Amino acid sequence: MKSLFLSLVVVSVLFMNSFSDVQGKKWKGEGTTKNLESIVIGRCYNYIRIVNPAVGEKNCSEIWEAFKNAFINKDPCSILPKDYELVINLSLHTIPPNKSLFWENNQLLVKSFADRGRRYMSLSDTLFGFFGDFLNWCGQANSAGLDYESCPTMEECENNAVDSFWRMASITYAQHSSGVIHVLLNGSAVGGAYPAPGFFADYEIPNLQKDKISKIVIWVVDDIEGPDIESCGTHTVKILENRLKTLGYDVTCTDNYKSVMFLLCLDYPDDSKCTLSSSAPAAQRGPISSDRGGSWNKLLFVSFLGFLFRFALVY
Repeated sequence: MKSLFLSLVVVSVLFMNSFSDVQGKKWKGEGTTKNLESIVIGRCYNYIRIVNPAVGEKNCSEIWEAFKNAFINKDPCSILPKDYELVINLSLHTIPPNKSLFWENNQLLVKSFADRGRRYMSLSDTLFGFFGDFLNWCGQANSAGLDYESCPTMEECENNAVDSFWRMASITYAQHSSGVIHVLLNGSAVGGAYPAPGFFADYEIPNLQKDKISKIVIWVVDDIEGPDIESCGTHTVKILENRLKTLGYDVTCTDNYKSVMFLLCLDYPDDSKCTLSSSAPAAQRGPISSDRGGSWNKLLFVSFLGFLFRFALVY
């Protein structure tokens, strides 16, 4: 009898533990960023007041409410891109022609190169991309609270709160891009410079508006200390070029675009890839250098004559 009682206790404990795991399931991803509301509203005001006042007035509190209501009180694995339509519409603004900069596998480089919209306007330089950048969030089914402990990853469920937001943002960004379109790819990426599936392949290319686009310019840039895995016309970059040309776009591709390389070399000035060489032949540099002294003497002499001439006129 005692043995049976102990067996029942063990079974009950195991059942309760299993039930507890289901009820309080922890996801593999990080939980909601703390102070999320303050960050989103603060970034919104920072954008419309400081970063890009040209977008005009936006109701940042209303944007936050629409953003929160897209995923709150819902199963964190049942959030769809369309759930964010209202927040995107409330924060939508014009993307200047020739300023769009798409990318894969080099987010930090793109942010530096775009320079908060001064050079280019990447997705994270739009208002809706700006307030969501590098944040994490999710809610809980039948709860008005946010889950600060953990949120599902893409591997756990595709329709999670964060990825669905960026799908909707990417679709909108592509639809409103025009003129010359720029694409910055990482030639050192192990998974391929142009990953497919990927946000650019699956959500941005299909939503480009061909009648508004004059050309697509691809830059394939290697990491300074990384391998040269892919280049224009090879591997996945060739797949991308062929896809875009088949769609009817005028496409050009450049390896290690100088402007981007100069930016990378700020952090690696001594690397061999960052060495700057003069185009002047070595034989010319000697005479040119020695002539500087003669030119300087002539300049002093002429200046002295001018001074004497003015002095004579005065007296």
